[in-house]
Amino acid sequence: MRLMFLGDVVGRSGRDAVYAQLPMLREKLKPDLVVVNGENAAHGFGITEEIYLKLREAGADVITLGNHSFDQREALIFIERENRMIRPLNWPMGCPGRGTAMVETAKGQRVLVINAMGRVMIEPQLNDPFPAVDHEIEACKLGRDCDAILIDMHAEATSEKMAMGHFVDSRASLVVGTHTHTPTADHHILNGGTAYMSDAGMCGDFDSVIGMDKTEPLQRFLRKLPIERMRPAEGEATICGVIVDTDDKTGLATAIAPIRLGGRLEQSMPETNFGV
Repeated sequence: MRLMFLGDVVGRSGRDAVYAQLPMLREKLKPDLVVVNGENAAHGFGITEEIYLKLREAGADVITLGNHSFDQREALIFIERENRMIRPLNWPMGCPGRGTAMVETAKGQRVLVINAMGRVMIEPQLNDPFPAVDHEIEACKLGRDCDAILIDMHAEATSEKMAMGHFVDSRASLVVGTHTHTPTADHHILNGGTAYMSDAGMCGDFDSVIGMDKTEPLQRFLRKLPIERMRPAEGEATICGVIVDTDDKTGLATAIAPIRLGGRLEQSMPETNFGV
């Protein structure tokens, strides 16, 4: 099976790039499942139902979120009826929505997608993600109850993301980090067969401060005073993500490669048969 994951979509620039390029990526790379993190898609803060539906129309099978899950108040409502949009599962009980999605691919394979959020240097402070993830993957075992498990670990600290990767090694197909908006070069397969990448990066304009127009972040660093609400940069976006091939018998990873398309970063586009 082939899994594709795209990092945090930031603002209009990131949205438009994904709308335009995801159909081509699906055609070229032929993933069986595409997951996109959409928590910064609406003006850099949260997601709207319109954006969610457009990402789905472009080819995203599941949309994951993070600390900005409910910055757009409408998300509190429509997340209840959209089972392909998930927020971190370690949000306290009573929070709208769900933290997992079970998706059947066109080939009839079952993929469990899990969204979790870290606790180090990030707000709001949620419940411990480790027992929450452990509960889900023990209840739905890889290779027995599903054919692949993909975990979006939305966290600031690379140490926390790495720890999650080792915690589920041999029990999940892919652990990919989100939130920092900077693609890391540490994509590899852990000893137990779980593919890992500390951060997929963002789908947004890199002539920015993590996707935001440079003026206000610089103002806050230099003068320690917020002047206006931060807004996304509007230049050409780079689409950043990762692609993973898995063994159909075990669900464990056999190959992993980064994706970087468009914009300012060095380009990286796997061949269709990269894992062969």
